[in-house]
Amino acid sequence: MTLAPDLPVLAATDAATYAEWFACLAEPTRVRLLHTVATAPGGVTVGELTEALGISQSTCSHHVRKLADVGFVRLRREKTATIVTINAACCTGFPQAADAVMGLLAPRPCCPSDLPADVTVRAMTDEDWDDVLRIYGEGIDTGIATFDTTVPSRDTLDAQWLPGHRWVALLDGEVVGWTAAAPVSTKDHYAGVAETSVYVDARHRGRGVGKALLHKQVTAADRDGLWALQTTVFTENRPGIALHHSAGYRTVGVRERIAERDGTWHDTVLLERRTERS
Repeated sequence: MTLAPDLPVLAATDAATYAEWFACLAEPTRVRLLHTVATAPGGVTVGELTEALGISQSTCSHHVRKLADVGFVRLRREKTATIVTINAACCTGFPQAADAVMGLLAPRPCCPSDLPADVTVRAMTDEDWDDVLRIYGEGIDTGIATFDTTVPSRDTLDAQWLPGHRWVALLDGEVVGWTAAAPVSTKDHYAGVAETSVYVDARHRGRGVGKALLHKQVTAADRDGLWALQTTVFTENRPGIALHHSAGYRTVGVRERIAERDGTWHDTVLLERRTERS
């Protein structure tokens, strides 16, 4: 007999609740109505909703009641008018439901597994700079690794990167990748938050070098008290996003048209990893 894999399964009660929420919004007028209420400070009357959406009062009242039954909106009477306000709890609860269904709230791994046996990772030294800058340039050439169009100078990177969080990957004695972390702020309260980068030699992508680098990156960060790591990845760079997910990063959101490179605007995915203690 073949045993079923130990896969995460959403609790039946949660699934039923979320299905009810999603079903309630499976009606375009209701979605428009909810949006109008959510963007109206202090609430809005049913009469005002009727006029704004261009629907009859009976239709508006019907949809308002459906939204209230699920808990998306609250109703209160003021003289002869019914005031509709957003239920503040749904502003966080509903997005969290979507995250739960899509697996973003599932327990995340500590770090990548299945590391390549022939790749070693060690602390970066001054002798590695030429290889690091070369690999940085190869990343620039892909067009989806960074908004940089020229390789930063050694002095620039040396000033940015945390001294104890620079690592290189070796294959047959050759540097084939690197990762580094830079503080996001000089303010003391952000001392444990760092921006990370990882680049792999063009000849050795797709064979686990990135996994080995991120394993060292995140375990060293946990050891040294960096409680939050963050990075941004072009939306086109799906392997890079998947790599960071394997290291315990989660998608925080998409930053639309955040910057331009070579005449083209790009979206980026903001990812974050927190230690278990934070």
